[in-house]
Amino acid sequence: MYDYINTILSIKLTDILDIIIVSILIYFAIKFAVGTRAWQIITGLSILLIIWIIAKVLELSTLEWIFDNILSIGMFLLIVIFQPELRRGLAKLGEKGIFAGITIPQKKIIDDIIRACSFMAERKIGALIVFERNVDLTHYIEGQVIIDAQPSLELIITIFTPQTPLHDGAVIIRNKRIAYARAFLPLTINPEIAEDVGTRHRAAAGITEETDAVAIIVSEERGEISIAVDGKLYKNLDILTVRKKLNKLLGVEKPSKFTILREKLKKEKDEIKEKINTD
Repeated sequence: MYDYINTILSIKLTDILDIIIVSILIYFAIKFAVGTRAWQIITGLSILLIIWIIAKVLELSTLEWIFDNILSIGMFLLIVIFQPELRRGLAKLGEKGIFAGITIPQKKIIDDIIRACSFMAERKIGALIVFERNVDLTHYIEGQVIIDAQPSLELIITIFTPQTPLHDGAVIIRNKRIAYARAFLPLTINPEIAEDVGTRHRAAAGITEETDAVAIIVSEERGEISIAVDGKLYKNLDILTVRKKLNKLLGVEKPSKFTILREKLKKEKDEIKEKINTD
């Protein structure tokens, strides 16, 4: 008993740091290997290790001799076997750093979602995308389908394309990933919401009344983009306003002056083109 206590008391801060660093390295090594050819090789080596332990316990001399000789050149064999994976891993490490790829920037997610909403608004494809913030939305939604995928322009458009199995309901963004699709939300009963407001807008207002979520809506009838927060609807917003509001509500840095100018020029160009077509 005293030996255990003395061992615990003898642990230094550097020992804890050492364990944490080793744990992180093992975690990233496993994460890198899962789903690749390396993972299959590791599984095979684990089976061989189990056989070697059994041979040691049962004192199977022939198997012990074979495995002892293999282990003597084991490190060299591992380098040869895993040479492609090691080269690819070191290349990624040198290019992006060890913590790159853990998450993608929130700004890129917002940009992809805004581009998808702009695309769908032009074609009058209805959509409802909800950003989860501090309140867990799991208990407020029903009928959801687990997705767990990185948000992208193509994926969001595909989900909301009419006649596809997931186009009804909302997409839920959680921890910078698409957590659920086809999620049905509680509808608002606020009498101040206009009667002509559609189901998507009522669902967006409803979920933002009960939680701190932020919702972006694309109207199927009018091709307009709206935002719901705190139970309030901000309807028929232009892309600049949508970007500004989402960046502010989700804690993302402000867009650069170049981006604002470029989108302003694009908006003016579209207005001129629309005016010419009308005339």
